[in-house]
Amino acid sequence: MDAYHSPTTKPLFRATQVVWYLCDLLEIILIFRFFLRFAGANPDAGFTSFVYSISWPFVEPFFAVFRTTVVAGSVVEWTTVLAMIVYSVIAWGIVSLLLMGKTVSTPEAAAALEDQNQTK
Repeated sequence: MDAYHSPTTKPLFRATQVVWYLCDLLEIILIFRFFLRFAGANPDAGFTSFVYSISWPFVEPFFAVFRTTVVAGSVVEWTTVLAMIVYSVIAWGIVSLLLMGKTVSTPEAAAALEDQNQTK
């Protein structure tokens, strides 16, 4: 049975889609947070308050890493940028781990091993 007809291919594909979808959704929320803070949006406005409250649990673990930079009334929240990078790397790691379960043929495995040996 080749990798294209393996019963594990479709579930792995769907799982990677879910991981990237959730990562993209989180990244969009964090981008909104970053630009609202940068633009000095009113934190009492409904949309701004919603974005800040929903994004807080995701930036809070990184909040003590960097100081917030204020330039001419604009806030540059470096912790949000760090959170975006970390969550992207985590998603990449999860997808890579899932893809390790993909069925491969012996020739594919041999070629991949040969490529790995040549790059080291």
